[in-house]
Amino acid sequence: MNLFTTQATMKVDLTYLKNMSAGNKELVLEMIGIFKNQVIEFSEGLDDLYAKKDFENLGRLAHKAKSSISIMGLNELATELKSFETLARSGEQTEKYPEFITFFKEETQEALSELEEIVKNLELYI
Repeated sequence: MNLFTTQATMKVDLTYLKNMSAGNKELVLEMIGIFKNQVIEFSEGLDDLYAKKDFENLGRLAHKAKSSISIMGLNELATELKSFETLARSGEQTEKYPEFITFFKEETQEALSELEEIVKNLELYI
């Protein structure tokens, strides 16, 4: 990503975070840091729970992840996580779970790359 990337082409949308923080850059940086750590935990947890076929807790984790994802404005991923949560809690269509997990990882990795650029140039985004 470069500085010419517009918000319209980015996965991340910091509108909610900007409004919630009232433009407080330190709070925005803290929330981004928390998000980075959570993404790692969520990714590992999704893999682990799927491997254990613990679908109820997989659904719970998807629900928890959805909140963090929404704060960063990853709306498409949040919608997918809601669907995944419902399926996992019911234990239905388990063959689709790896697709959801892969999508989560791909989307969050792209978001993390964008957030690195945002942090380097925070004054342009907040």
